[in-house]
Amino acid sequence: MSTFLYKLGKSAYSRPWYFIVGWIAILGIVLAMLGVNGIHVTSEMKIEGTESQKVLDQLAAELPEASGGQASIVFTAPEGERLDTAERLGAIGEAVNKVYNLDYVINPIELAAQAGASMTDAAAQGGQAAQDGQAAQGDAAGSAQGAAGELPPYGPMTVNGVPVPGVLIASDGSVALFQFQFTVQQMSLPESVPGLVIDAVTPVETAGIAALPSDSLSSKPAIGSTEAIGIAVAALVLFMTLGSVVAAGLPLLTALLGVGISVGGAFAFSNVFHMTDLTPVLALMVGLAVGIDYSLFIVNRQRRIILEQRLSAREAASRAVGTAGSAVFFAGLTVIIALCGMLVIGIGFLSAMALVAAAAVFVNVLVALTLLPALLGLVGERICSAKARAKSAGRSDANPHGFAHRWVTGIVKGRWAVLAAVIVILGAAAIPVAKMEMGIPSGATANLDTTQRQSYDAISNGFGEGFNGPLLLVAEPQGESDAITMETLGGLVQELGQHDNVSVVSPMGVNQTGDMAIISLIPKTGPTDKETKDLVQELRAADSGMAQSHDVKIGVTGFTAINIDMSSKLAEVFPLYVGVIVILSLLILLLVFRSIIVPIKATIGFLLSVLATFGITTAVFQWGWLNAAFGFDTGGPLLSFMPIMVTGILYGLAMDYQVFLVSSMRESYVHGLHGKESVVHGYDQASRVVVAAAVIMVSVFAGFIFAHDIMIKQIGFALAIGILIDAFFVRMALVPAVMAVFGDKAWWLPKWMDRLLPNLDVEGDKLLAELKVQEAAAGTKAKAVPRQAH
Repeated sequence: MSTFLYKLGKSAYSRPWYFIVGWIAILGIVLAMLGVNGIHVTSEMKIEGTESQKVLDQLAAELPEASGGQASIVFTAPEGERLDTAERLGAIGEAVNKVYNLDYVINPIELAAQAGASMTDAAAQGGQAAQDGQAAQGDAAGSAQGAAGELPPYGPMTVNGVPVPGVLIASDGSVALFQFQFTVQQMSLPESVPGLVIDAVTPVETAGIAALPSDSLSSKPAIGSTEAIGIAVAALVLFMTLGSVVAAGLPLLTALLGVGISVGGAFAFSNVFHMTDLTPVLALMVGLAVGIDYSLFIVNRQRRIILEQRLSAREAASRAVGTAGSAVFFAGLTVIIALCGMLVIGIGFLSAMALVAAAAVFVNVLVALTLLPALLGLVGERICSAKARAKSAGRSDANPHGFAHRWVTGIVKGRWAVLAAVIVILGAAAIPVAKMEMGIPSGATANLDTTQRQSYDAISNGFGEGFNGPLLLVAEPQGESDAITMETLGGLVQELGQHDNVSVVSPMGVNQTGDMAIISLIPKTGPTDKETKDLVQELRAADSGMAQSHDVKIGVTGFTAINIDMSSKLAEVFPLYVGVIVILSLLILLLVFRSIIVPIKATIGFLLSVLATFGITTAVFQWGWLNAAFGFDTGGPLLSFMPIMVTGILYGLAMDYQVFLVSSMRESYVHGLHGKESVVHGYDQASRVVVAAAVIMVSVFAGFIFAHDIMIKQIGFALAIGILIDAFFVRMALVPAVMAVFGDKAWWLPKWMDRLLPNLDVEGDKLLAELKVQEAAAGTKAKAVPRQAH
């Protein structure tokens, strides 16, 4: 591998425009495809096979008018005023009618007319039964609720005595809730529809009414300017590490091109696969980080070869691609394998995110190995300034990195204390993991100044938290019955209404064949509350008294149920994915380092850093520690797929530092240094560039912490803190301490295994040996020619 990459680097350096034009052409093709196909992303994340998704798919097939996405608009009056004036009621009624006349919005009046008598009659009888049941329940508990203020009274809004369908108004007149349904799920809506809905209700503002759209109607903020801060910090670190504007600019240039091709390519193909709006953001995060770091490793190695071995820039670039390029190749391979490992989980949107991020890494590896040496060919000898060459010529190599040398020497001396300290610190940081809650962030966790949060709070204050997460129930006959009678529907609705955690039950009707009843249910508790999750599980239980007494099977779906199922499924498969990662880690590192102890040590260190990462992330985003510093107001559950995604990315990136740091120690060992000397020398050689790479990655990921979207915040924070912990606590402290404990035994490998395993030559020893032979042969030939001339 190293020999092939050496030849590739030399070819790119010698013929730079072939490679540069080739990459520019690829970028042009991607941009052209993007212009033709457009961008198709969605905020919907679904998991096939969950109970809620099965019910939703069933509705889409048998009763499509009931399977569309739900949305709401909240109308609020100024403080101390009311909505129920003639002018304001008329403005709201007009806005509601405009929404119902939009394409993709279900008009309940037209739906009732088209549905036929069976649905209407069943809904009417079921509704009457529900009202009777709720009235009885209200007689028993109404006074207590009124005194406690748990559920403010409300009723249907009327204009000139005529009820406005889908609109409830609080009795104090301060807030009205307009709930409606689309004909399709949100992911299938044209991008213009949410905007048209908001445009339809905006005119109410002339009557002094605020119209607040629900979270499902609010557009997700695009990547903002804060991410540029991370890139600026990365540029500063590159300049400080490489000491040259030209050298620092190359990693940034190649990373930006790699990200442009990979993210642009993902957008260009977004019309042929399901891509969430977080997918390109994740690819951008990972692509920028690895793109900058991989190019940094190669440029830094080239400059070291020039300054220490006094070779030409051309030869140094070729050797850098052959040696550091080999480490880049295998480091990138570990990231790609870790990301692709998510495919075994079988969750569609996660697989898409993993593949797009893996493609971003793959493109950046190719760019670093081909485009970077081509650009180095254009720069030539200017990659090292005359000042840098003069400074290097007058410097002793006995102690090239003073602080790093003192640091690693201190760690080697106090290795047992360092081991204990790192384990205690990371163990303490991991404690909050035991309390980690998973979910999908909603309006409840949005910032106070956002319309999503204001809408959520207005609904909660005016009607109860449960109105933010209605459930859609599907009842089907089981046992001997083959139809849902009106009596069955009425009794079921009445019993549902008497449940302790049910606020409102509304029968929506039955299908034409009479074997499926649709019921809307509003819980008393919020979408992310444990009580709501318990209610969903209770309703689904086939052996519940409710299901058996009415001889029905109840399915539950809706946004809240989907999020509950998604969180449960992801929590269930997370241990499986961690197991896959551990096995991959052991196998890959066994091949790369040809050692038993190094893979085990690296894997344990990675698990420590991951647990500490999730512990700190839980404390910040769930418990709200330091929330003001990170730009959010309210703590809440962690993004349900974040642990799986972050674990995969952190594993790959942690192995990057493992490869570059420990391969340097192995290189020192192979070249004759033993025991603690190989650890210290290898650390001296690699620590500066690894620290710079880690600071760059932390800076890039930290730039996303201050994005407006809470999901992007959480991912950016977890990746930034994870890299910080893994690089500085595990790789920079724990690794040299463990290597010093084991000494030369760290490289032990059974002889039978040594014969079976291929030698990947990550350190480039075979290449360097081959080059020495070639140099010796060239020197002998040069001496022989003059003698023949005489």
